[in-house]
Amino acid sequence: MTLVGKLVHISIDLVLVSTCLAGIKRNTGLTPKLETLDNQTMRNYMKRYLNLGESVYDYSVATCGSSTYFARK
Repeated sequence: MTLVGKLVHISIDLVLVSTCLAGIKRNTGLTPKLETLDNQTMRNYMKRYLNLGESVYDYSVATCGSSTYFARK
């Protein structure tokens, strides 16, 4: 696998993990404690990372909600 292929693979994996964390937040209210990070820059990047997952989660829910293959129960 080339370097570009590995970067794409890792990027997709990171987005999936962030989306999973967004789903956990929406369904249970549990979120990572970002206050435990001492570095303010890292804390800001983690907030942005988690917000990306929330955006992907929202888009996925909206897409599935408008699809004929899914039904709300």
